[in-house]
Amino acid sequence: MTVYKYTGRTKTGVSQKGTIDATSRSAAIAKLREQGINPREIAESNSILHKDLQLGGKVKNQDFVIYCRQFATLIRAGISIVEATNILAKQSTSKALKRALEQVEDDVRTGVTFSQAVAKHPKVFPELFVNMMRSGEATGNIDDTLERLANTFEKSFKLKKKVQSTLTYPAILLLITIVVVFFMLIFIVPTFVESFESMNAELPLLTVLTVAFSDWLKQFWWVVIVTLLMIILIFRFFFKNNKHFNYTVHYFLLRMPVFGKLFQKSAIARLTRNLSSLFSSAVPILHALTISEKVSGNPVIGEVVLKARASLEKGSSLTEPLEKSWLFPPLVTSMTKIGESTGSLDYMLEKIADFYEEEVDRSVDTLKSLIEPLMILLLAVVIGIIVAAIFLPMFSLYEQM
Repeated sequence: MTVYKYTGRTKTGVSQKGTIDATSRSAAIAKLREQGINPREIAESNSILHKDLQLGGKVKNQDFVIYCRQFATLIRAGISIVEATNILAKQSTSKALKRALEQVEDDVRTGVTFSQAVAKHPKVFPELFVNMMRSGEATGNIDDTLERLANTFEKSFKLKKKVQSTLTYPAILLLITIVVVFFMLIFIVPTFVESFESMNAELPLLTVLTVAFSDWLKQFWWVVIVTLLMIILIFRFFFKNNKHFNYTVHYFLLRMPVFGKLFQKSAIARLTRNLSSLFSSAVPILHALTISEKVSGNPVIGEVVLKARASLEKGSSLTEPLEKSWLFPPLVTSMTKIGESTGSLDYMLEKIADFYEEEVDRSVDTLKSLIEPLMILLLAVVIGIIVAAIFLPMFSLYEQM
């Protein structure tokens, strides 16, 4: 709810001013008139006391996917957009989505189109959603458009979760390895060092290096933590605010061994799925490419999409810039070229998306089966080196005895 300040007159002509809670300005005017007040001036309150403080204005992908699916089901069942929005606003568990839907409902009730209403909330409703709904309203196929949107966002969400799950496992094992190594170096190694020093044992090079690192870590452990935090913060800052750095990171991820192919397949699947949905909804091809570039989430892919758009503007083929880019395999360019020549580009792009989503599934399963033993081997090797550094002096002492 938003707080509005107003001044007006009652039915008896008495001047009155105050504040009122409402989801929108039009809703506030309607409420005042119901109370017998004719508002003359009404504006959103700027007072900090009236601000609706909220943490995190974005909607989770999972919540938005559920909303799209439920919205499509309600519209398909013959329920009006206003009533469907009202129902979904009441049952939404996401505060940001609930607040946005309440305002969308108020706007639609005053005669604003649904696409115009959702366009006012770019943090909640992606540009892909807004433009496909605008096209659905123009063609009268809102139910089909919503069904297509629900499928698009659902598949995009599943694809993203699969890639994340592949990266999460090695990240957790790496974190466990670091914690175990820190623990052994700070608490275990020093206890053995004291024993070696009391026996005047000659320490091997591996043990000397391990002990030296252990001593340094005991004294400067906070330097390691602060340095790591600084690296993370600096990385995040430049990743969000520096386009060149952002591009370089994405380029490196796409080129890196093992995981690069997974990121590439995922990006192609997402791009072709979005383009197919936009083309199927009769969104103009140039506008569809602009939208896809913005929602691709990858500036390297986005750069190629913009080149394809420029190629079309010059009267050339959409496929030509794709063929010149290392990002798109021959399968993608060949099927895109066939789609262009036969007028079935949306269908071909959908088939490309289906193929690469299956490829991502297979890649994820393969990587998981390879990563697990490799990470366990890494953990064993690191801990084995520390254990060897501890026990080598003991073997030397036994030989001397």
